[in-house]
Parts: sequence; C-alpha cells; structure tokens
Amino acid sequence: MNLLYANDKTGEYPASWYAATATPLPPFAPLKGSVKADVCVIGGGYTGLSAALHLAQKGRKVVLIEAQRVGFGASGRNGGQLGSGQRVEQDRLEKMVGPERARILWQMGEEAKALVKGLIVEHDIDCHLKPGVAWTASKESDLRHLHEYAEHLQNHYGYDQVTALDHAALQEICPSPDYRGGVLDMGAAHLHPLNFALGLARAADAAGAVIHERSEALQIIPGSPSRIRTAEGEIGADQVILACNGYLGALNRQVASRVMPINNFIIATAPLGSAIDKVLPRDVAIADSRFVVNYFRRSHDNRLLFGGGESYGYRFPRDIAAKVRKPMSEIFPHLKDLQIDYAWGGTLAITMNRTPVLARLAPNILSASGYSGHGLGTATHAGRLLAEAAVGQSDGFDVMAALPGPAFPGGAALRNPLLVLAMSWYGLRDRLGI
Repeated sequence: MNLLYANDKTGEYPASWYAATATPLPPFAPLKGSVKADVCVIGGGYTGLSAALHLAQKGRKVVLIEAQRVGFGASGRNGGQLGSGQRVEQDRLEKMVGPERARILWQMGEEAKALVKGLIVEHDIDCHLKPGVAWTASKESDLRHLHEYAEHLQNHYGYDQVTALDHAALQEICPSPDYRGGVLDMGAAHLHPLNFALGLARAADAAGAVIHERSEALQIIPGSPSRIRTAEGEIGADQVILACNGYLGALNRQVASRVMPINNFIIATAPLGSAIDKVLPRDVAIADSRFVVNYFRRSHDNRLLFGGGESYGYRFPRDIAAKVRKPMSEIFPHLKDLQIDYAWGGTLAITMNRTPVLARLAPNILSASGYSGHGLGTATHAGRLLAEAAVGQSDGFDVMAALPGPAFPGGAALRNPLLVLAMSWYGLRDRLGI
C-alpha cells in the first residue's frame, strides 16, 4: 500500500483546520511529456520547496514534482512548533559526536530558526508566527532534567532565551493539573505550518522554479543526466534531490532502511473564546516530556490545537478525534467533553537515534529526511543545505551527513514490527508514570 494515497484523496489536502484556514494556492499542473532541468527536486514539503527556492535564486533551472499538493504531507499537518537546536538535546549530542561538533550543530539549529523567520519576512508569508515554546514535565525526574538542561544551554552555549519554570510559574502559562513545571524558550516559535509551506511554494514559483503537482516519481534511473519518470512524463536532470521524508516509499532502499514513517494526530476544538485562559493564558506552544509527546497551542481564532497519539501502520484510525481526546483529557480534564471541529492525521519520519539523515546517494543524487518531529526548522534548513551542496558548496551538508545514522534492525523489512514493540513499551511507561 502507498502511504501517499492510503488515507487521503488524490489532489486534496486533508480536512484539517490548517486546510480550512489556509490562504489558497491554485493547483500547479501535472508534468506531461519530457523536460530537462539542472536539478529535479522530488517532494513538495519544506525540504523540497526550500531547496527549489534557493536553487532558483542561484539561477538554476529547477523542476519540482509533488505526488499530491505542495505542503500535502507532514509540512502542512504538523504542530507548527519551531524548536531550538536539533531534535536531539545538546548534552546527548555532546556524548554522541563530541563537544566541538555539538556546538556546530547547535549553531546550525539556530540558523534553521533564523532561516524560517527570515523567509517569512522576506517573502511576506502570512502564517501567524508567534514566539515561545514551553517544555513541560509530569514527573519530578523530568522536571530536574529540563531545569538542568536549561542551565546547560545558558552556561555552555550562551543561550539566554530559555527560562526554568517551577510549578507556580508554569501554571501561569499552562494551568494543567498534570504538569509540575518546565522551561520556556522564547527563542523558539510557533506558526500556521500549511500557510508557511504555501508561502515557500509561492516564493519558489516567483523565483523561477517550475512546480508540478499530482506528479508522483515512479522511478529514478541514475546516470548523467539522471531520469525521473512519472505517470505522464519524464525529467532529465543533471542532479536529483530526494525530499520525500515519510513518503519515500520504494524510491531508495538505502534511505528507507534508516528512515521510518509513523503517523501522528491532531485535533482542533471548537473556539474557546475567553475560556482559552483556563488552558493557555499565554499564546505560547507546549510540548511535554512524555516519550509519545503531547503538543498543543492556541490558534489565531482561539481554538486549542492538540496533538497526541501515534500509529505505525498504513491506515489512520477510524476515529482520530477519540484517539486524541484521550491524551487531551489527561492534560485538561475539564475539556473531556469539549466539541472537536477538526481531526486529522499525518505521516512523518523518524530515525533510530532521532538525528536527520542527509546523504549523497550517488555523485549527483542527494537526499534529506528523518526529522523525527523537529522538521519545521530542520527541514527548511536542510533544503538550503541541499541547494548549496548541489552547486558545490557542501560544508553544511557534509556536517549533517556525518551524523551517525544507524539503520533499523532488519532494514526496511523489519523496522515496522520492531518499532511497534519499542513504542508500545515506552507508551506503557508513560501511562504508568515510570
């Protein structure tokens, strides 16, 4: 079964609050016939759109193909949180790659945030960008870790945007009976993710990139040039960029062995009006310390956008609202019967150690994926790194490509059942409070 079509209608965005409130972008025509390009970008999410934009700005002839609509996948469905650093915390990165490389990776994470914010300003993207993301703890051990980590960032990285919150301080931001405290990162931010993706598409189109929607890449034939085949056309390209993330499918087994698609779910409640102050008095986003993370924020029309729950097969559950209502009710018991107006799922991609996978698959084929829930900034930044590498400036790409990225045990064939076992165990730990 193909994840591109397992849960969605061809050529349509899911029935999400994001799609309902997005600034519409007229469809791009499917690819028909044979065309030539300097670079073919496969995938119209943050990675591919950023790569196409930056390459077009460098004067390259770029053709981007997207199987569905631009921003159709995780880029248009996620929690909208723009986090600091990398997905892996700095203290763990220091042990993984050493302090010097960890410091470079921190700076690259800061570049990613600055890139997103800069693109929004440069291209006048209306995506309701707001500062502030708080990480919360339900256990004392998690709270100690968050406070120690905030101190670590302040002392070792000079990062002064993060503040430790005790129980009382957190209650002023998020009055949930479940949370004991946390940290607030005002250098992080949150936004409307689909509008950001559509803004990138408009910018790439204006810069001269050619975009084709409803044009699934069916085959890549390596060579010089490489050939990329779709149902109705073919692209001959000097270079190819794979930007498919959780929707890679069988296009490349080397990447598929290191990147695992999983599903995550979000709901949008009915507008809360002034009652939003009993949920989020301050307009910051929240992510908690559970292994299966709950994340939420206010919408610009005062709904609660709440994400929680995962699945690991092709199909989304029949009742997404019920699946997400359960964790929402644990965090906010008074909302257990609240009307839910929208419920949707999306497919992201994780890696074994939660570091992204950037790889040179052939001399003229590059790939980036596996952002593990930290993709808003990292994927956009990866797109720029791919564009730079495609024109011979590969320093940043090489730093990310050197990150250790083990394959899942058993490769692509066994990654799913083994992951289900592992996630089930950690989910049980969350429920038991271990």
